[in-house]
Amino acid sequence: MTADSDDIAVQVRELRKSFGSVRAVRGVDFAVSKGEIFGLVGPDGSGKTTVMRMLAGVLRPDAGGIVVDGVDVVADPEAAKLRLSYMPQRFGLYEDLTVAENIFFYAELFAVPRPQRIARKRELLDAAGLSAFQNRLAGQLSGGMKQKLGLVCALIHTPRVLLLDEPTTGVDPVSRRDFWAILYNLRESGVAIVLSTAYMDEAERCSRLALFHAGAIPHCDTPARLKKAMPGVLLAITAANPRALREALAGKPGVLGILLMGDRVHIRVDDAAKRTAALRDVLRESGIVDAEIEPAEPGIEDVFVALLGSEKAA
Repeated sequence: MTADSDDIAVQVRELRKSFGSVRAVRGVDFAVSKGEIFGLVGPDGSGKTTVMRMLAGVLRPDAGGIVVDGVDVVADPEAAKLRLSYMPQRFGLYEDLTVAENIFFYAELFAVPRPQRIARKRELLDAAGLSAFQNRLAGQLSGGMKQKLGLVCALIHTPRVLLLDEPTTGVDPVSRRDFWAILYNLRESGVAIVLSTAYMDEAERCSRLALFHAGAIPHCDTPARLKKAMPGVLLAITAANPRALREALAGKPGVLGILLMGDRVHIRVDDAAKRTAALRDVLRESGIVDAEIEPAEPGIEDVFVALLGSEKAA
């Protein structure tokens, strides 16, 4: 199996994996170009981590093919591991080693020559803002700093493909920002990044998104095109009791879906001009007189639940 283009860094075709009677991955296809951040978005159990592990060569698929930087992962996973780096949800840092010692360990693991190792370590530590912490034990770092150290270790051998499985879960906003700054720099240097995330704002930053559902990818495109594919028009409604809003509007004519979003409700309708006045009447009849209705731009969460039909109206 070979990639279709010199620009393609990752090629996945008809990937399948089952665990007993559970079909975790069902015929997944996608390609990732060099210099692209390709996002995997979906609920827990939708198959994202299983796909990541198969891409990394640590889990063998039941069927299908994977090519990473020109290497067939299924046929030769050890050769593929030299071309990629995989950062799972729980990256294997050694907490009783210092920052510098962890980096040295991973450099040794990937046989990085000493001169290259020293220069690469300095470059990555500077980019991650960890230069002043080289002698600190990894176990004494904050959660965000641990994740950035994990990324430094994953990049020490200059991989051409980077696999990140929810790398910023539980990380503070400042560290998340720093983490993404590193990813943008990697993208500019031509590294292909495959990233799964539970954060919808991070999904917006990806070049393209694969929406996972029940082990398959029913939708895959740029965030902008996915938003255009969302059926209906989105309205945002705010009131003192957003749950009462949702209950009052569920099932009303023209309402395609309702999503509770913190202190407001996002509602998809077939025709905003036609339905807005009727929605106001429904709310008044329900005793909700403080509601404000305004057009809204859909976010990836709106798109995801609309395209995959998982909105809950009650």
